[in-house]
Amino acid sequence: MDKWFVYILRSLKDNRYYIGSTSDIEKRINCHNRGGNISTKNRRPLVLIYFEIYNTKREAFRREKIIKSYKCGEAFERLIRKDPIL
Repeated sequence: MDKWFVYILRSLKDNRYYIGSTSDIEKRINCHNRGGNISTKNRRPLVLIYFEIYNTKREAFRREKIIKSYKCGEAFERLIRKDPIL
């Protein structure tokens, strides 16, 4: 069974964040950095700063929605400080 990832990228251009989910995190990050996503195309380069792993697409999408509701708030800041990978 495929694993699903919820991830947070930070733009090195404008320090803004992008939250997404995927079953292939390496491929998806490369896609973002090649300009393959309209939301991040003009904000490259992007770096992975946080991710979580889920067993199903449904779980990942649910968590992605929750994290997006945190965006720019105190809960979001605590989340990205809790387990940064940089």
